[in-house]
Amino acid sequence: MSTERIIAGPEGMDAAEAVDDLTTEEHRELEHRETEQEVSPDTAAAVPLKPRRWRGGIANWGPPVAVAVVIVGLWYLVGSVILEPSKSYLLPPPHAVFAVYFDPQVAPDMYEALWNTAVVALTGLVIAIVLGIVWAVAMNQARWIERSLYPYAVILQTIPILALVPLIGFWFGFDFTARVIVAILIALFPMVSNTLFGLQSVDAGQRELFALQHASRWIVLKKLQFPAALPAIFAGMRISAGLAVVGAIVGDFFFQRGTPGIGALISKYQARLNAEPLFAAIILASLFGVVVFWFFGWLGKRVVGKWYDFA
Repeated sequence: MSTERIIAGPEGMDAAEAVDDLTTEEHRELEHRETEQEVSPDTAAAVPLKPRRWRGGIANWGPPVAVAVVIVGLWYLVGSVILEPSKSYLLPPPHAVFAVYFDPQVAPDMYEALWNTAVVALTGLVIAIVLGIVWAVAMNQARWIERSLYPYAVILQTIPILALVPLIGFWFGFDFTARVIVAILIALFPMVSNTLFGLQSVDAGQRELFALQHASRWIVLKKLQFPAALPAIFAGMRISAGLAVVGAIVGDFFFQRGTPGIGALISKYQARLNAEPLFAAIILASLFGVVVFWFFGWLGKRVVGKWYDFA
């Protein structure tokens, strides 16, 4: 149907009479065209998307629980059926391992050691977060600072920490301070790299807008770069949280003096071939790392979840 027919109509009819003369199909076609014009691609792009709702309940916790059930079943299968009775100590049954957590002769020492490791890990994590953010902000201020400092961050990440542990013990002793330093060295690089990535990922148009307003570097950092980098910073925190726990346990392994941590207990159980306490200590340390990782994920959702889909 042409536009001339709608406007001019047939000969001898004005525009109003021409519109009244349209068939039902033609009316529908005209309304469809008007709807397409009202909802153009530009208009549709301006319509805000509905935020994705967090799915809870069975859809959220069902798959991990199902995997845990499968792991426990395989655990029983391998320990009870596949392994010979003389080698059952290599994989004790799950109920024997979980009974250790309620053993009055073993559980108190294990929980105290976990607390000591948690203090070391969290202290190292907090220091690594502060140092990593300051380091990244300094490199973000000028290219020559980034070229001067970033290679050393990479070197710090690539050097095997086990090669530095003897030097750390030689310089700082074998107790709390040395273990915290090991945790810092392992957890520092993710904070530096993620924070720097977030600061440098600001949209160019927004940078130009601040430049037109003659904003100072401090205003740009405070009002633009740092808020935009928050998702990347919290992602780095989650990674560094798990690495800080690993660093604290590595320090416990090598610094046997002073207050024992969970790593020292794992080393002792391994030397004595105490299978049930060994497995229980390993699972306890792993659960602690998962809790710390989950906490920073939860914190990230609370801080940036209203405007960023923080997974």
